[in-house]
Amino acid sequence: MNPELSSLFKLGRAERLQLVEDLWDSIAMEDGNLPMPGWKADELRQRKERFTQNPDSGRSWEEIKQRIGHEL
Repeated sequence: MNPELSSLFKLGRAERLQLVEDLWDSIAMEDGNLPMPGWKADELRQRKERFTQNPDSGRSWEEIKQRIGHEL
């Protein structure tokens, strides 16, 4: 354990959870500024094209939630 961070482990559970949430949010904000890899952009482009050609091929959010509920 890093001695500089040892005081963080003395915080209460709620305070540590809040710290984790704050750290995660800060990372997420930084990720929004990262360039998208080419493979990911290509995949998104292909998915959009497939959907545009056949918009009825997908499932609604309600259908997805029902399916997940049955599998859990």
